[in-house]
Amino acid sequence: MTVVDGTAVGIAQRRSGCASSVWMRSYIRGLVAIDLLAASLAGVLALELRFHGEIADPRQLPYVLSSALLPPLWVLVAAVAGGYARRFIGVGTEEFRRVLGGGVMLVAAVTITAYATDINAARGYVLVALPATVLLCLVLRYAWRKRLHRRRGGGACMRGVVVVGHRDSVRELIGQFRREPYHGMNVIGVCLPTHQCHPRVDGGYVDGHPVLGDFASVADAAEAVGADTVAVLSCPEMDGVELRRLAWRLEKSDTDLTVAPALMEVAGPRTSIRAVAGLPLLHVEHPELGGARRVVKGLFDRMAAACALVLLSPLFAVLVVLIRSGDQGPALFRQTRVGKDGAEFTLYKFRTMVPEAEALKEMLRSANEHDGVLFKMRTDPRVTPVGAWLRRYSLDELPQLINVVRGDMSLVGPRPPLPEEVAEYGHDVRRRLVVKPGMTGLWQVSGRADLSWEESVRLDLRYVENWSLTLDVQILWKTWSAVIRGAGAY
Repeated sequence: MTVVDGTAVGIAQRRSGCASSVWMRSYIRGLVAIDLLAASLAGVLALELRFHGEIADPRQLPYVLSSALLPPLWVLVAAVAGGYARRFIGVGTEEFRRVLGGGVMLVAAVTITAYATDINAARGYVLVALPATVLLCLVLRYAWRKRLHRRRGGGACMRGVVVVGHRDSVRELIGQFRREPYHGMNVIGVCLPTHQCHPRVDGGYVDGHPVLGDFASVADAAEAVGADTVAVLSCPEMDGVELRRLAWRLEKSDTDLTVAPALMEVAGPRTSIRAVAGLPLLHVEHPELGGARRVVKGLFDRMAAACALVLLSPLFAVLVVLIRSGDQGPALFRQTRVGKDGAEFTLYKFRTMVPEAEALKEMLRSANEHDGVLFKMRTDPRVTPVGAWLRRYSLDELPQLINVVRGDMSLVGPRPPLPEEVAEYGHDVRRRLVVKPGMTGLWQVSGRADLSWEESVRLDLRYVENWSLTLDVQILWKTWSAVIRGAGAY
C-alpha cells in the first residue's frame, strides 16, 4: 500500500542519493590524503631528529627509503584496520580506535620483523616516525571530521533515511536527528503500520516528512526516493521473519538496514550477541555502578579537580572582585542539592543573581519558560549583568570543583537537582540518583537549557546506564566547545 506517490519526491531524492555517494567518495579520498600527509610529515620529522639535517650522511639512505615507503604502507595498514569503512565515517569513536589499532599493529609488525631479521634499526627513528604518524593522523582526521560536521549543520553531506515504525517513535527519532545534524541522517520519508498511515492523518506527513507507505512497501519506497539507509524502530509488526525478508530486498539496491532494539538507550559495549540453541540472543550486561572502575573514576575526578582549582585560582580572584563590585553581595552562592542515593549536599557556584533572588522566585513562577519541574527564564530579571556573562560561558559553575574534591560530585554525571525537583520525580527518573551528579554531562553538551525536561531526563539516564571513563573524557572534551558557543546558557 502506497499512501504518498513517491515519483515526484523520488526524482529529487535519487539525485540526493547520487550526491551522497559523491561526497562519501570525496570524504574517503580526503582521509587517504590526510594519512599520506601525516605519514610523510612524521617521516621527515624522524629524519630531522635522527640526522639533524645532515643530508650527505650515507647512513641516512635506508631511513630516507623507509620514510618514502611509510606513507603508502600506513594507508594500507589503515585500510586493513577499517579506517576507511563507510559505516564509521562522521560519528563515534570507532574510526579513531581503528586507526589507533592500525598503529599498534604496524609497530608490532616492525618490531617483530626487525627482531626476526636482525636488522639494526635506529630506535630513535622508529620511536618518532611511527607514533608521530598515528598522532598526526588522529589530529588531522579529527579536523577533517569537524569540517564535515560544519557542512552537515548547513544541510550538506547527509544520508537519506527512510524511517520505519509507529508514528510516535518515528516523530521522536526525527526530532533527535534534527537536534543532532552532525550524525548526517536526513529523513526523506517514513513508513507506518497500515492503521496509522491514512492520508487524512496529518495530511499524510509526519513532522513534515511524507508517509511513503506501510510496512509491506518499505523496500519499494526506499528505492523510489533513493534512500541510503532504512532505519527500523522497535515494533511488534517487524519481527525476525519480516526483517529478514526486508534485508533480502534491500540487498538488491545496496541500501543499508539499521535496526533499533527495544533497549534503545543501552550502548554497544554493554551488549553482545550470544548463540543459544541456534538463536542469536542479545545479551545485556548490567551497568557498573560500583567496583574498581568507580574507584578509578573517583580518584581521577578528585585529582583533576584539585589541579584545576590550583591553576584557576587567579581567575577565581578576578571573578570574585567582578561579582562583589556590582552590589557588594557575596561572591559565592550556596544551595542545597541532592546527590548520590538522595543524600543532600551544599553546592557552590559564583553568584549570578541579586542577593534576594530566592525570595523573588515565587513571584516569577508564572513566567517559567521550561516544561517539567525545572524553572528557567531566558531573560530572568534577577540575573545581574556580570552574572549573565558568567552564565553564558558557564564560569559560574567553576566553584563546583570544590564539591568534586569533597566527593559530593563528579566531573561528569547527571545534573544536580534541587530537593523540590526530586520530590516530583517519578520512579524512573529517580534512577538519576544512583550515581554522583556532575559539573557537566550529556545534557551540557547536547543543548543545556534549550532541552526539554523529557530530553534532559533521557540524556541523564543514558549516561547512568552507559557510563565509562572513555565516555567521561569525550564529554569533557565536548564541553569546551559547548561552553565557547554559549548555546542554551541562560
